[in-house]
Amino acid sequence: MEIRHFRYFLAAAEELHFTRAAQRVNVAQPALSQQIRQLEDELGAQLFHRLTRGVELTEAGRAFLPYAKAALTASEAAAVAAKRAAKGELGQLRIGFTSSASFNPIVTGTIGRFRDAYPDMELNLQEQATSALLPFLREGRIQLAFIRATTDEMEGLRRTLLPDEALWVALPARHRLAGETCVNLAALSAERFIVYPRTNGRLLYDAIVAACGQAGFSPLIVQEAPQLASTVNLVAAGVGIALVPASMRRIRAPGVAYVQLSAPVPVASLALVQGPDLLMTTAVRNFIRCLEETKQDSMLADDPVSAL
Repeated sequence: MEIRHFRYFLAAAEELHFTRAAQRVNVAQPALSQQIRQLEDELGAQLFHRLTRGVELTEAGRAFLPYAKAALTASEAAAVAAKRAAKGELGQLRIGFTSSASFNPIVTGTIGRFRDAYPDMELNLQEQATSALLPFLREGRIQLAFIRATTDEMEGLRRTLLPDEALWVALPARHRLAGETCVNLAALSAERFIVYPRTNGRLLYDAIVAACGQAGFSPLIVQEAPQLASTVNLVAAGVGIALVPASMRRIRAPGVAYVQLSAPVPVASLALVQGPDLLMTTAVRNFIRCLEETKQDSMLADDPVSAL
């Protein structure tokens, strides 16, 4: 039983005339009659009474009619769904992100732009550390990820870079430097540092240690926080200070002051990384295009969050 059998049957059932039904579906009348006969043979039931001036449905034909309509409607819907999925308009996109990425306006802007452009695409968003997201990408468990990773960690994976973010220092509000407009990193040499664990992501940890080294000191690390957002709360509690990406200033925690660092300003890098080529679907390409458009909008707006 094939889709054309349902289409020919429905045309004949509505026209009650094989010749007119054949014209409607654009086939020769003998061919339509033959296809309906094949359908009847397969069902083991006569669907039409053949009359002198047309046809009429039998009991079997009337019973078969609603199911034939449903089957044809379902086949047409399936074809539309397949075409939309091929265009990246339907389906699911699995995206991972490291916790600090959710504060970056380009990341949130890209997700919002994609949702607006493709409302029927399901976004499965997963928050994990960079160290966990990298194997997820390689194994195909996710298709894309916003991560802070070193070049060697991303080897063999395609990536789209986001603008670097300046690192700012998060200080307890009662800190002696909390009221300053700008602070030299060397002035923090005696401070206790809260950092994101290197096991969760090497890039940011190494950037902070390297920047301190260039400023002439090795940071005294007293606490590691599994999420960057946690570092801000620990700063508020007076545990220490932290260097955080500029976008983290969106966390307006009571008892925390954010102060800009003077040149040379250390930066935090962020990238949208793709999984293996076999996962390079139209939906993935659409999402990357939304990212590029959002980056362009950010540059035109001279977004202060991304500015160094």
